[in-house]
Amino acid sequence: MATTNEVDSTYEQFLDHVKRLHYVGDAGGVLQWDQQVMMPEGGTPARAKQSSALSTLHHDLLTDDRLGEWLDDLDAAELDAEQEAVVREVRRDHERAVRVPSDLVERISEASSNALPVWEEAKAEDDFDHYADTLEEMVQLRREYAEAIDPDRDPYEVLFEEYEPYLGIDTAEEVLTQLRDQLVPLIDDIDDSDVTLADPFSGTYDDDVQHDLVEEALSVLGYDWDHGRLDTAPHPFSTGTQFDARVTTRFKPDDPMDAVGSTVHEFGHATYTLGLPREDYGTPLGDNRDLTVHESQSRFWENHVGRTRPFWDLFADTANEHLGTDASPREFYEAANEVYEDNLIRVEADELTYHMHIVLRFEIERDLIRGDLEVSEVPQVWNDKMEEYLGVRPDTDAEGCLQDIHWTNGAIGYFPTYSLGSVLAAQLDHHLREDVGDVDSLVREGDFDPIHDWLTENVHRHGARYETDDLVKEATGESFTADYFLDYADEKYRDLYDC
Repeated sequence: MATTNEVDSTYEQFLDHVKRLHYVGDAGGVLQWDQQVMMPEGGTPARAKQSSALSTLHHDLLTDDRLGEWLDDLDAAELDAEQEAVVREVRRDHERAVRVPSDLVERISEASSNALPVWEEAKAEDDFDHYADTLEEMVQLRREYAEAIDPDRDPYEVLFEEYEPYLGIDTAEEVLTQLRDQLVPLIDDIDDSDVTLADPFSGTYDDDVQHDLVEEALSVLGYDWDHGRLDTAPHPFSTGTQFDARVTTRFKPDDPMDAVGSTVHEFGHATYTLGLPREDYGTPLGDNRDLTVHESQSRFWENHVGRTRPFWDLFADTANEHLGTDASPREFYEAANEVYEDNLIRVEADELTYHMHIVLRFEIERDLIRGDLEVSEVPQVWNDKMEEYLGVRPDTDAEGCLQDIHWTNGAIGYFPTYSLGSVLAAQLDHHLREDVGDVDSLVREGDFDPIHDWLTENVHRHGARYETDDLVKEATGESFTADYFLDYADEKYRDLYDC
């Protein structure tokens, strides 16, 4: 039996190694941010090598034999709850990683970096054939990755657990089925409604004007500019640490509401990252609890704040001032919540049809990984499913299967977490309102501190201490459920559309 001093020494060595592992991963994240935001086009060959080297180093640190020995020693030791959580999370990552050859990690990283300009060019030229071989390579690499981790399990399930390790693929499929079965009738009723929601926008709005508007929105919501920045990227994203959490957005000339929505969405990611405990940076206690929870934070701020009438009571004058419009808060509110059943683009989708976009992508990537769908068939199947689920067929692949960056990054298994996060956002919103009181008045008055405080206390400060459902129970007193989202969506949109 190891003495207390021996356990402390082992844990200290173990934690120092884990921190270096995290630092290398975060450095790779900065390189990825730079490639999408700042890097000149010609930098790709060098960046691919740099990213590959960091990924290999990260993999080597994670699979180091000494880490395995420390984990075994600590499994037999008496640890406190926080130490046990750190060991649990690191062991899970270590055991997955040791099964993956270093050369495969290097090939995946290099392929992802090389894939980015190919995808960007294919999308710009509306040329899926130009991208097909790249996608084929990525699908094959991810199959190899899943097989290396566990050759006896469904490869898509293995990949899904990369992004949501604890809720399980069965929960994801159940939730997506619930959303499809209950939202489609609601969307059909909205389509049959005679109500037309307001559209206060006409003409086009310069990028500079929209940039100033969304920058103001970030400030109003409480973005920490000392630890963040706003940039543009082809596909909006947020990345960073609790010391440096950056957001990106993009602008549509004729639809400033799109930039507001995407920026507030990325703010939600960033405010979660910034709310993680700084004293635990470099350990699982200072890391996020995977993508369902991360998406719940972005969808909370996008939908349960940014798409509400109280927010537009607060922000309408600012929007009018920047855009030169003369719209009422109600008109902005309606514009933020219009349901476009014929929308082709996921990131521009409304709160309801958005989930049909997720179902479509989930089914396609699952079938690709399982070998039930060929890459060459993706455009046809994509278009067929768009027509089946949303009643609209893309005229171009740029508006169809080339619109998202996720497969280019190798992020296959990621998409279900968007809907899981939306579901959790509604559950958190319900309990926030029970605990804090009149949240609508707080939003209307621009007093967001109590909301930030509740989310930090109940979600952010825990890092990855709890498994997903246990974190949900800590925050809400109950298990993960889609019921709150379905009730919220039905009540909100039947009121808006009088249906």
